[in-house]
Amino acid sequence: MTRLEARSLTVDLGTRRALDGIDLSLEPGRFTVIVGPNGAGKTTLLRSLAGLAVPTQGEVIVNDASLVGMPAAERARAIAYLPQGGGVAWPLPVASVVALGRLPYGETPDRLPETGRKAVVSALRSVGLQDFAARPVTALSGGERARVLLARALATQAPVLLADEPVAALDPRHQLVVLDVLKERARAGTNVVAIMHDLTLAARFADDIVLLHQGKAEASGSPGTVLTEERLAAIFGIRAKVLRQSGSLTIVAESPLPDVRQ
Repeated sequence: MTRLEARSLTVDLGTRRALDGIDLSLEPGRFTVIVGPNGAGKTTLLRSLAGLAVPTQGEVIVNDASLVGMPAAERARAIAYLPQGGGVAWPLPVASVVALGRLPYGETPDRLPETGRKAVVSALRSVGLQDFAARPVTALSGGERARVLLARALATQAPVLLADEPVAALDPRHQLVVLDVLKERARAGTNVVAIMHDLTLAARFADDIVLLHQGKAEASGSPGTVLTEERLAAIFGIRAKVLRQSGSLTIVAESPLPDVRQ
């Protein structure tokens, strides 16, 4: 059960301030979705939480320990990171690609112990690719490859899972499959954090929403408290209806608003 915190997290990319004093507490057993307009700092925040972007000020805390001082292997076992638009250039079998998620434990794809083999099989089954294990990953569609890379992250069995737009390349059915997997992982105690652009899907699956705008956390909390019509207008620059039906939210974007600076 791993808690992840950002304390006054500030990140400069060149001359641009990408994150500006972010304070967040991300709890185990929760599925947190980060939303915001393009350029809001979502990917920089996720990379910072993974230890891949160096803060200018502030820090990331993992269970009361600074991420900066954590050895790389320990960090890789604690935090699995799925980047946006990742690819595989070599025609490796799907199972071998997924088995790369076991490297933080000193396991290699051709010499997996029983625990590693079970983790790979479980990850493939979770994303519906158990029948694809022997296929070259380069022979798969873009959406299938995206699920392979998610399975690789799942195979690490890290207590924190960070995913940058994990459903962006998927058809509607597999979007739901993947979001169900992430939700189940959270229910099992994993601290799951994902970036999403589909606000209706985010509202349906997330326990918590973090809304970023111009490098700042404008709001965080339950979907119903964060995704209001007023915030959608002010931050996304859209006129939208927020409909509440059967305990869930549906975001209906109606039109762009003029002269809104994001």
